[in-house]
Amino acid sequence: MYSIKKILFHLSIIIGLSVLLGFLFLKVYLPVYTNHGETVSVPDLSGYTYDEAVDLLESTGLQYEVSPDSLYSTELPALAVLKQIPKSSSQVKSGRKVYLTLNSRNAPMLKMPNLVNGMLRNAQEILANMGLERGEIIYVPDIGINVVLEQRYRGFKVPEGFEVPKGAKIDLVVGDGMGNQFLQVPNLIGLDEDEAEFLILGSGLRVGSKNYAQNDTIPVGKVFMQIPGSGSQVKTGEPIEFWISRN
Repeated sequence: MYSIKKILFHLSIIIGLSVLLGFLFLKVYLPVYTNHGETVSVPDLSGYTYDEAVDLLESTGLQYEVSPDSLYSTELPALAVLKQIPKSSSQVKSGRKVYLTLNSRNAPMLKMPNLVNGMLRNAQEILANMGLERGEIIYVPDIGINVVLEQRYRGFKVPEGFEVPKGAKIDLVVGDGMGNQFLQVPNLIGLDEDEAEFLILGSGLRVGSKNYAQNDTIPVGKVFMQIPGSGSQVKTGEPIEFWISRN
């Protein structure tokens, strides 16, 4: 009977020691070993150069690794940080590795779409969706208003499939809707306002601004001046401005 009590006593000591050691391991050793509670906030590295990002991470007690994949942005310099994992403001343990995606040194090459014979608005949307910029809009006489007639890169006409760098500016040659036909401006001097408008429209031209001013030689209500002048050669649809005599 005495031996059983002794065994139970020793067993209770062993159990107590096991509980105590478990408590010390979980509450003392493990938190110290893993730096429990010692966290840092991941800084926002977007837009920083590679060197700036590295300095900032090291000063914060974090490590880094550059992703083999790169992205490209025309708005930031080469090797600027475009993406990071973990995200900024994340709470991580000191020494945690932050993965960086950098801006590529060289712009990726893109194949030009076919914008010719399409509308200007659609062409602009296509360029923007591809990561290209719309450059200069060059209007030329053509019956198709705002229809793309040519696509140019650096002054040269480029066909569909021609490779250009991402972010390149593409100039568009666009029709002005007036065509190549030239007309002679009629003589409006001495006509009534309604007669002048009728003659302008009948000549394939457009009524521009109408102005009223005093004139000592032309009767009231009659046209005494016009721009462009009578006999001038202008394109179809060109506006004709004229002045009408008043009291």
